[in-house]
Amino acid sequence: MDIILSLFFLGLNGMYDKEIKMLEKLKESDEEIFNLVKKEMEKEQESINLIASENIASFGVRSAVGSIFVNRYAEGCVGNRFFGGCENIDRVEELAIKRAKKLFKCSYVNVQAYSGSCANLAVYFALLKPGDSVLGLSLNAGGHITHGSPYNISGELYNFIPYGLDEKTELIDYFELRRLAKEKKPKMIVAGASAYPRIIDFEKIYKIAREVGAYLMVDIAHIAGLICAGLYPSPFGFCDVVTATTNKTLRGPRSGLILCDDYEIAKKIDKALFPGLQGGPFIGTIAGVAVCFKEALTKEFREYQENIIKNSKRLAKELMDRGIKLISNGTDIHFSLIDLRKFKITGQEMQKRLESINIIVNKNTVLNDEERPSITSGIRVGTPLITTRGFKENDMEEIAKCIYMVLEDFEGNRERCLEIVKNLVLKYPILNF
Repeated sequence: MDIILSLFFLGLNGMYDKEIKMLEKLKESDEEIFNLVKKEMEKEQESINLIASENIASFGVRSAVGSIFVNRYAEGCVGNRFFGGCENIDRVEELAIKRAKKLFKCSYVNVQAYSGSCANLAVYFALLKPGDSVLGLSLNAGGHITHGSPYNISGELYNFIPYGLDEKTELIDYFELRRLAKEKKPKMIVAGASAYPRIIDFEKIYKIAREVGAYLMVDIAHIAGLICAGLYPSPFGFCDVVTATTNKTLRGPRSGLILCDDYEIAKKIDKALFPGLQGGPFIGTIAGVAVCFKEALTKEFREYQENIIKNSKRLAKELMDRGIKLISNGTDIHFSLIDLRKFKITGQEMQKRLESINIIVNKNTVLNDEERPSITSGIRVGTPLITTRGFKENDMEEIAKCIYMVLEDFEGNRERCLEIVKNLVLKYPILNF
């Protein structure tokens, strides 16, 4: 709370002030929930959040998500709803689709998926039969649980075969991927990752998929914003279907997208999503998605994406300069993956230590990880959210210093780290973005 008071005396007490005014009615209805919302606002202000899959949606996005559209139930698609009175709903969804087509330069978009996981499952449901073989990047190599983890429904319904990384380079082993594809003859190959910090060669994987007659699905959940800004190679032209989320580098609400250029695949996906998997879409969320797409079409958004990568690469360099091991020895994108085994500490414990000094990260598996996924031997550190706050490249040195001091002598350095974090969050307050 002392940071909030400091901001007040600095004349920066506008943190989320628009939301506070909007929440006055909430306080009257449910003071307990109001207090939790306020505490979360304070926590976001006081913390350096390095979770690569989180960001700060603009006030415009948040307003749309919580707008009157939350009242509506609109099963079906534009022009073909199962409920009457949906003319405004149709316009909202049309805007989101139109803007997404312009952003990603594709001919089909479905914006109704509740999340990236739902989007992935809809594609599987549309193009596969239970038991079909699929190649997906393994969890230890940076893949997502929806890419065939045995703990996920994707691994239960389909015969996922994992591909991985080259032991020496810690990059995707495309030679082994091709060998597996030729041997297993999968119906689909899934490309994309949640913890792979390098550029993926979509064209190379597409050629492998075509060689064995497989579909190629590319999951760009993490890199969607980078692709829109032209800072990461687009998969379009080298895949059959693309899935994405809107809440990470795109800086929108939590939601999912499905995109492609094939009309026949598009028809199957529409049917798979509704009525196959979901009921009525979240119209407020789709309105927020439309707002975030409008923001993503600006020059300022591209500059923001450039700064994300600059910060990420600088943070990676500062960490490595201090002897901290990064998977693949660096990054091309918005996050790095730290291998903690050299320091004899688990990802779970490191996450707890960093949170105690107000640095938020997530534990993450690493290549050949012997720890359970609930423990892990690594952490993931990303820069989208802190870049939204205004953090610059030089600030990455201070963050890397804190991470190293926690590894070197946690108890001895704890107070010094807390002071560094406090100074940084005061320097870059979350105002009315």
